[in-house]
Formats: sequence, structure tokens, C-alpha cells
Amino acid sequence: MFRKVLVANRGEIAVRVIRALKELGIKSVAIYSEADKDSLHVQLADEAVCIGPYPSAKSYLSMPSIISAAEITKAEAIHPGYGFLSENETFVEICEAHGITFIGPPTSVMKLMGNKAKAKNIMKELGVPVIPEIHFDMNNPEETLKDLKDEDFPLLIKAAYGGGGRGIRVARDKSQFLELAQKAALESEAAFGSSELYIERFFEYPRHIEFQVIADKFGNVKVFYERDCSLQRKNQKIIEETPYEDLDTGLRERIMSTIEGAIKKLGYYNAGTLEFLYDGSQLYFMEMNTRLQVEHPITEEIYDVDLVKAQILVAAGEKLPEWLMNAEKEGHAIEFRINAENPESGFSPSPGKIEKLHFPGGRGVRIDSHIYEGYTVPPYYDSLIAKIIVHAKTREEAIMKGISALSEFKIEGIKTNKDFLLRIIQTDDYWLKKVYTRYVEEVFLERENARQ
Repeated sequence: MFRKVLVANRGEIAVRVIRALKELGIKSVAIYSEADKDSLHVQLADEAVCIGPYPSAKSYLSMPSIISAAEITKAEAIHPGYGFLSENETFVEICEAHGITFIGPPTSVMKLMGNKAKAKNIMKELGVPVIPEIHFDMNNPEETLKDLKDEDFPLLIKAAYGGGGRGIRVARDKSQFLELAQKAALESEAAFGSSELYIERFFEYPRHIEFQVIADKFGNVKVFYERDCSLQRKNQKIIEETPYEDLDTGLRERIMSTIEGAIKKLGYYNAGTLEFLYDGSQLYFMEMNTRLQVEHPITEEIYDVDLVKAQILVAAGEKLPEWLMNAEKEGHAIEFRINAENPESGFSPSPGKIEKLHFPGGRGVRIDSHIYEGYTVPPYYDSLIAKIIVHAKTREEAIMKGISALSEFKIEGIKTNKDFLLRIIQTDDYWLKKVYTRYVEEVFLERENARQ
């Protein structure tokens, strides 16, 4: 087992990993930018190293600085959390070259899954259902346009190396296709360093369904029940729950079995998530995230497992423990992402000092956060400041617990989306499971604007 692990991240996920390390008796090293010197993860870690100024490129994305911090502190492994360098195969190779264990999957599989178009082809070969797609070359757009028919539309244009909702456009007809593809390519180049695109069928009312997996180096694989991540704003998840009760039991079992077989054939190990679109009758593979997900706590709650601990054990060369392999689902869980933003002014960022703070509590309520009273939320990073997770025996009980928890949560000094989330889960649409990936923009916000 490792004696010391460096956590190459910030915010609530850094706190989450540090706590898991403490419970395993492993020393932790936090890294931080100058803007994060007062963050909770810095205070909780056994050691902390400042790696640069606030721009991510000069701190949390600076591979030389992070490797130097690991070497100086004699950390044997690095946990990347999610975001930043968590899916960067170059960083993994650098870790390996310096004799540092990367707590994640092997670079070989990470490279295969990093390109979404290639990942879909691989999964298709492994028997996982995928959305039919068209590859698009911006250097020769006329060829793609020539093959497109009116009945093919609407089409979804996506960045091959995309994520976080960037590099995505919807073309409703042929006349607007090229202009939107050019915009997607430019956005993709700026965000991911590649203008490569692919095109696939666009679903009008899809749900976003994903399956959490974890595997060890001995061929043991655990596939967990699905998470429904359909409630999003601008392609960013805001409320997630597990399981999706309307998913056909037979379809669930077939997909979970297929995923298990695919993971074994890939030689994949550590944590990962396979994301699907669901049209009401079939699940279509979209992409695989070769890392821990923001919404992992809801899976942990219904299975009573610790996925971060399992990640660390697998990276240390151990088999998946029996407490994980034998875990069974119980109840329903929902996660609410609390962001430092102001919904009343177009969801503009709301950094600043937290003057007062009260988190909800009680049975079945979990808080993952790095903030505290007196903490100043910096303006430079992702707006996520807390996750409120509720767990109950039934979905209805979980929703009521969520309403209670969000109502109890109090914060002063900055604005958050708390009330916005509270209004969503009190709608009939949410209770009756009539939401889809664009529900917030196309229905909920339109309805709210009409009432003003």
C-alpha cells in the first residue's frame, strides 16, 4: 500500500480524496495555487505545496510543477480527481517515467477512449450499442455535405475530443450545417487543441443515462446501476439521481452484462463511467470518462461503498475488496450541484467571501464541499462549491428529503443556484420523470420567464 499520495486537484474533490486517504492511513499531499491558499483541502492535507499563480495553466495544469511537488514530498502516487489532468495520457506517461503511480486506468485504454469517435467504434465492436455517426473533415466539407439528405436532420455536431458541453452544435437543416460546424471546430480547437468533429443523430427528448464501473488488474469488474443525469443546463449536469426507475429491467441487465464484457476485453482497470443517450426504448453509447465522476456519491450511497478507496486499492495492485464486489443496491439517491452563480442575472459567476453558512444535516443527507464560513470563493475556477446528496428508501422520499435539505441550506455573501434547483424538483415534470437533457432551457426557464 502507498505511504503517501499527492492529490492533483482542488475544491470538493480534493477534500473527498484526502478524507479517503486518511481513512486508509495514507499521508496526503495537497497542491494549491496562490488563489487557493485558504481552501479546505490545503488545511486538511498532511502536507501542502503551492505550485503557482491562479491561472490553471500555471498551476493545476502545470505538469512539471505537479511532478516536482510529488518528488519533493516523496509521494508515491497521484490521484487526479476529475477535470484538469485526470484524462491526460501525457501526464500519466510522465508519472510513469518518474516512478509515480497514477491512480487511474492504463494509458493504452485512456488513449483509446480519449477520442469520442474512435471510442464509439471500439465499443460497437465490443457489442455496445452506439448512435450511428458521420465523420466530418473540415478540410473537405463539401464531401460530407454531398452525402447528407434532408431526412438526416436534425444532426448533432460534436468535438471528437470534447467535454463539458463545449464544441457542440445542433444543425436543424442543411443550410445551416456548415456555419455551425465551423463554429464547433473553432470552439473545439480553442478548448481541446483539436478541431476534429463527428456528427450523429440528434434526439429531441433524450435522457442522459450512465453506468459506473470499477475494475482491478485481475479481471474483476463491478458494474453499478445507472445514474440518470438528464437534468442539465447548457450541457452541464445540475441534478443527478440513481437509479432510473423507468429503465426496462431486461435492457438494464443486458447493458450491464455487455459493459462488463467490454471492460474485461479492453483490459481496463480503476474507475470509469460509460455514458449513454436513452430514447425511451434503447440505450446508445456516447463516450467513456476514464476517471471518477462528479456524481459518484449517489452510487456510493445506494451501494454503501467508497469508490475513492477502491480506486486507491486497485492502483496499489490489490484486488477489488469483497465489500465492493458483493455490494447490492438499496434505495434511491439524488445529488444537487451547488454553484456559486446568480440565476437571476443569467447565471453569472458569484465569487466572494462567505459571510454565513449553514449546511443541512440529518439521516440520509451528505455534504461534499470545500467551503466554510469566512472562506472566499475565487473567481478563477469552476463554480461548483458543494454537493448535497440525499439517500432514502424510495424516490419520493428522496425528493422530499432533497426539498428539506435545500430549504435548510443557508449561505450569505455570495449567490448560488440553490433556490433554482429547489424550484425544479418541486415541478410536476420532475416528480413524473418528464424531464430530458434540454428540459431546463426549453421548458423550465421558458416557463419561468413567461411568469415574470
